Amino acid sequence: MNGNLYSLFSERFRGHLERTCVETDAGRRFTYGDLEKISARYARFLTDLGLVPGDRVGVQVEKSAQALFFYLGCLRANLVYLPLNTAYQQTEVGFFLRDAEPRFVLCDPKSEITMRALASKQGITQVFTLDAQGQGTLEVASADTPPDFDTVPSHEDDIAVILYTSGTTGKPKGAMLTHRNLASNAKALHETWEWREDDVLLHALPMYHTHGLFVANHCALLGASAMLYLRKFDADAVIERLARTTVFMGVPTYYTRLLASPAFGRDTCRNIRVFISGSAPLLAQTFVEFHARTGHEILERYGMTETCMNTSNPYRGPRLPETVGLPLPGVSARIVTDGDRDLPVDEVGQLLVKGPNVFKGYWRHPKKTAEDFTADGYFRTGDLARRGKDGYISIVGRAKDLIITGGLNVYPKEIESYLDALEGVQESAVIGLPHQDFGEAVVAIVVRKKGYENLTELAILDQLRGQIANYKVPKQVIFAAELPRNTMGKVQKNMLRQKCVAIV
Repeated sequence: MNGNLYSLFSERFRGHLERTCVETDAGRRFTYGDLEKISARYARFLTDLGLVPGDRVGVQVEKSAQALFFYLGCLRANLVYLPLNTAYQQTEVGFFLRDAEPRFVLCDPKSEITMRALASKQGITQVFTLDAQGQGTLEVASADTPPDFDTVPSHEDDIAVILYTSGTTGKPKGAMLTHRNLASNAKALHETWEWREDDVLLHALPMYHTHGLFVANHCALLGASAMLYLRKFDADAVIERLARTTVFMGVPTYYTRLLASPAFGRDTCRNIRVFISGSAPLLAQTFVEFHARTGHEILERYGMTETCMNTSNPYRGPRLPETVGLPLPGVSARIVTDGDRDLPVDEVGQLLVKGPNVFKGYWRHPKKTAEDFTADGYFRTGDLARRGKDGYISIVGRAKDLIITGGLNVYPKEIESYLDALEGVQESAVIGLPHQDFGEAVVAIVVRKKGYENLTELAILDQLRGQIANYKVPKQVIFAAELPRNTMGKVQKNMLRQKCVAIV
């Protein structure tokens, strides 16, 4: 049996090639037959260039049907897909190219010159382009490539995707996700959410992280279901299409913005089977308001880059606000003390998970991989949680100091490293504070060097915008004479949050 993830998908849609797979926001329609042929063309094109199983393929492009098919083509050729957030700046992309060493890079035409320069420094000669309309040098170069390809036999433990996630050291690390990880998680979600072949998914998520690339696409592909693609979330565009939709997935920010529209209500959602939320905590207030307005209870689930999805509120049964539900089929969860002793019901501790969904390890970081697993194979999520008497798990904090803003992860140490390198900055601390729209806002507390008392918030933000993605740039910079520290010299960020909470 072929362990390649694409083989699992193709088994499900093989008899339904005439069905719609993707309909773009411009109204262009692609069938599953188109998916089969275009992904085959891409797979053959890549292998004709000399790429072999295990080679990495870096991708920083806008969302399109062709971008999905290119991802699937990489799977078919048993290449390692390396998606990069489209907001990443030159410095960030340069690091990923150095660390992952891809042999092929696909980028937006607008960034081709910059990408070629970065790739050249790493000896990468294969750089092609693809835009949001599915056009670019990739299409031109592969136009005459035959659209037939036998999916490469793969082992379930072969790496399918590397997704980068930052750490407390500020150095991003590549999480190695295997064909088994992705396949097992897709099947678990498909079963838990009772996916139907006549479901229609409204896909408004980006395609460079777990939620949009895996959770949304994979569920639809397993069901041979249709997807309505929006290049980005827009409340009016979503509301316009909801009547044709049975499933909608979003980050909490999407739901607050829908609720802000007077046009959104019960009639808009008349054909929806389920609303699903993830990537950041959903406020109880949003859950309650959404139910009052639409009659629907949002189904919240919990996952992370290293594990895909771990838990979910049930499709049938109580969906409890401020909980992330029960472990998915095949997933085991423990809540433990610092010494890995299991805690009783309702006590807060570190959340550990184990299952076929849990990643293979960090790319070229065996020591860090070993540190993050227990002796009996449980992964230390870094999240603090408690389990209620009903078995439902609630995430109550993040031991790794992660900030989630608009569904995207920001690690304070990484932002602090950029701040501390700026002229006039003596030291900095970055924290997350509650924000009505984004869930959390990135806020920087900065201590100026002597003689730089005129250094302004605007000057700092202007410099950061050219170095890091916009979602990482602080929403506010607060100047302080010093940072509060404990007797060990560690910055006490809890004190900063208490002092700053009323400012944002």
